[in-house]
Amino acid sequence: MELKLARETLKAKPKTIDLEKIKTEVEKEGSKIFYFDRENSHKDLMDMVDKLESEGFSVYFREVKYGLDENDYIYEVHIIK
Repeated sequence: MELKLARETLKAKPKTIDLEKIKTEVEKEGSKIFYFDRENSHKDLMDMVDKLESEGFSVYFREVKYGLDENDYIYEVHIIK
């Protein structure tokens, strides 16, 4: 499963990360916050949350608005081992 991380600038292309890399980083640090781009489908992100929770991770997922435009949002996912 490939997901797009949030862009660092408006014109930049989002970088991708896979589920195994996410799990590796969380296990190494104990907890981690990831920010995902709005180009990810909500369904894919919910699938990621379900897979992580089934493997014993605690996951907090929310949509973060950073502007007044309807498309000014990113997804914040806080994962704890």
